[in-house]
Amino acid sequence: MSASVASTVHRHVEVDGVRVFYRESLPDRADAPVLLLLHGFPSGSHQFRRLIDVLGSRYRLIAPDYPGFGHTQVPDGFTYSFDRLADITEGFARQLGLDRFVMYVFDFGAPVGFRIAERHPEWIAGLVVQNGNAYEDGLSDAARGVLLADPQEPGTEAALGDLFTLPGTRYQYEAGVTDPELLTPDSWTLDQHFLDQPGRKEAQRALFFDYRTNIDSYGRWQAWLRRNMPPALITWGAHDPFFLAPGAHAYLRDLPDAEVHLLDTGHFALETHLPKIAPLIADFLDRTWK
Repeated sequence: MSASVASTVHRHVEVDGVRVFYRESLPDRADAPVLLLLHGFPSGSHQFRRLIDVLGSRYRLIAPDYPGFGHTQVPDGFTYSFDRLADITEGFARQLGLDRFVMYVFDFGAPVGFRIAERHPEWIAGLVVQNGNAYEDGLSDAARGVLLADPQEPGTEAALGDLFTLPGTRYQYEAGVTDPELLTPDSWTLDQHFLDQPGRKEAQRALFFDYRTNIDSYGRWQAWLRRNMPPALITWGAHDPFFLAPGAHAYLRDLPDAEVHLLDTGHFALETHLPKIAPLIADFLDRTWK
């Protein structure tokens, strides 16, 4: 039995002065379904590299790095907010001629992706949601403490700073994982490498202080889901200490036909459960893409 591993290209495209880095698989078919992969904090497009290897020969998988993440380069004076991340990602989609795709939203990818979905509902053929919140049900007390942090409060800067250290980055991978031997240390090591680049911690602080705009937008995004009823596959690390399992079930209030799978792992579910998640995505794409 032969195995099929995707060829993947690594490119840049210019969007409003931002040099956006992205990974793209080269599928066997020119008309292959398109899956846009939107990464989370504190990672980048590299979090999807194994998924791209597994599925990229059958589907066109595209994973950009946001401004402030990975290999993407920004001009001096770039303003970091979720609106601006969405602006650049929207411009990236236009540059690549993406006008219809299934969107994979994880962590920060949810607020970026739902902003794009609001602007272009016609682009969205379906949603794959992996530990990406659109409901307050999914916010733990720990997440609220960080994501609703007041920059004027004493101690806020110090608390956020702990998130940007190697122990903080590693914790996000290990928390809730039942078999830590499935985790490669390469992931948090690479994330920390990028976090330690000049200006990156300042960019992340700005985004964390802007995160309350996402929570304020949950009602609008839920209304968008009810109005557009996209097909949805929800795969969720059930032991995520930040984005709780009730956040996965909450999608069923607005998308009663969504398919929900809770997995025995933490926040970065692909790190430990790729063998379970990849076939679910493949089946979903086959059923959804028309």
